Amino acid sequence: MQAPGVYVITGGTRGIGAGVARELAGVPGRALVLGYRGNHERARDVVAELDRPESPVRALPCDVSDPAQVRDLFVAADEMGSLIALVNSAAILEQQCTFDQIGPDRWSRILGVNVVGLASCCREAVVRMRDSQIPNRAIVNISSKAAVLGSPNEYVDYAASKAAVDTLTRGLALEVAPHGIRVNSVRPGIIDTEMHASGGDPDRARRLGPQQPLGRAGTVQDVARAVAWLLSPDAAFVTGTTLDVTGGR
Repeated sequence: MQAPGVYVITGGTRGIGAGVARELAGVPGRALVLGYRGNHERARDVVAELDRPESPVRALPCDVSDPAQVRDLFVAADEMGSLIALVNSAAILEQQCTFDQIGPDRWSRILGVNVVGLASCCREAVVRMRDSQIPNRAIVNISSKAAVLGSPNEYVDYAASKAAVDTLTRGLALEVAPHGIRVNSVRPGIIDTEMHASGGDPDRARRLGPQQPLGRAGTVQDVARAVAWLLSPDAAFVTGTTLDVTGGR
């Protein structure tokens, strides 16, 4: 029996990451490895929901800012089959504030997870994918429209980290294209997830949703479907691209 093709999703048991897992799960011969930061109960619930004998799902604790935990996540993926795709959804957001209130420790935390951690995951994936003969190997990084808008008076540090993700996406895509690996990013806009609570504004999506050109906040499924398309053979000629999922924002 052929080993499954493995999809690694960081931040895979909450928010957009969990939405991507639900979108990708259930395909025979496809295994999912979900990294999560700390909520073991939620991770068990997601695995119980999605795991099937023909399409196994495994969740492992992984703080992407810790290189050792990142390595362990990908070693676990190796045990399940050959790596086909990586979705970098793990990210952190801190309390809304003005730029002058952002100190060095907060900068280190934000960049350590959102940029350095993401880059570590990309490196582990590229090492495994570049000599593979499996078709349609791909990486999708979850960015944010904040990368363009800057998030003044809210999260300039978060916005800056996501701008770095867009630049990393473009540079890495060009570097690994000769190896047949595609790298793209998705820039969500106002999406209804619990992440807004991390910034101290849990009602943000509900408040700002009606102000968007399409008249609503986005859903996790809106983003997950875009990610799934970028990972699919339908996007075989798409790399180095950032796809806005913003409702026109």
